[in-house]
Amino acid sequence: MKKMIAIIFVLLILFISMALYKYVILANNQVTVEDVTKIEQYISKIYCWKEVTNEALPKFENINNADEKWTLEVIKKNLDEYEVTLEDIQNKGKEIFGDNFSKEFKNINSSFEYNQEKNLYIAKEITTDKEEDLFFIDKINKTISGYEVEIIEYTEDYSEFENNKVLIKSINNETIETLVVNDKNTEDIETQTIETIKNKKEKFTHKKFILKNYNDKIYLQKVEG
Repeated sequence: MKKMIAIIFVLLILFISMALYKYVILANNQVTVEDVTKIEQYISKIYCWKEVTNEALPKFENINNADEKWTLEVIKKNLDEYEVTLEDIQNKGKEIFGDNFSKEFKNINSSFEYNQEKNLYIAKEITTDKEEDLFFIDKINKTISGYEVEIIEYTEDYSEFENNKVLIKSINNETIETLVVNDKNTEDIETQTIETIKNKKEKFTHKKFILKNYNDKIYLQKVEG
């Protein structure tokens, strides 16, 4: 009888442990406002300009295999100084992409000009157009190691801004919506843009990427189409 009670007690403990484990995983799957803010700020750091890097956020399986021009421009975008050493560039890469970042640059001169006298790399200026490359966070799924995030990519074309118009385009340059902006109000632009994206999701490019959460910081691991 005592043996049977002991077995039942052990099974009860296992059942409770499994239930608690499942509950913890489910609890951790709840995305908070702080999570969204942290992710949005991080994506803003790594999201570039398609006219400079071909894609504002290219696809890749591993960060060290990501497009070199894009990687260099992300690093350059986040530098505090514009005259830096090669070590500064590599360290900034690790700061943004994590300690596993070990990309060896083959064409660093596409983004930096080397000054032999100073032994420094000087960031080159970029030329952008009147289309602002932007993203909209559509879904966030919290995982054990970080997040899976889906974004919608779009551009805001300000070439007709003088006529109180902003063109909302896909990244393939297709005009999805022409916004009429009253008094050129930025809040009005944002509200209309979000409504357009939500109502016409299928017309935009979607991307999914994996973020690793480490020591309360997040790092980009992979980007899928």
